[in-house]
Amino acid sequence: MNTAWHFPFMILVSLLVFWLMVRLILPQEEFRAKQAQIGLLALVVVVFGMLFGKYGATFGLPWWVYYPIPMLITVLLPPVVLKMNRQKTAAYLVLSFLSAPFIHVLFSFFLGWREYMPFWKIPALSSYLA
Repeated sequence: MNTAWHFPFMILVSLLVFWLMVRLILPQEEFRAKQAQIGLLALVVVVFGMLFGKYGATFGLPWWVYYPIPMLITVLLPPVVLKMNRQKTAAYLVLSFLSAPFIHVLFSFFLGWREYMPFWKIPALSSYLA
């Protein structure tokens, strides 16, 4: 079974989740005013972060390089670039730490894809129905 298309789909879903997180945190007028920044930020945080993590692991970089760099970019860059206050930063940090497990549970449980967080085994819905 060819699963090469899973990764681009995971990036798209992660982009959507990131966009929704930022939309929940920022007031509507601020969100609209910063659309270009949010778009560029999403490319760096989500697309670059996921590509760096995937290909860092694939090309044999140590885990302490390919895992923390995307995580630090995800945690530090949005609050700084979007000039979030403490309350917005706290909300963003909570949502950002919950987003990856949430996405992994969705992919693993509903689709049986375990590549998003391969170290965390979630049984697929299909295994309960068989």
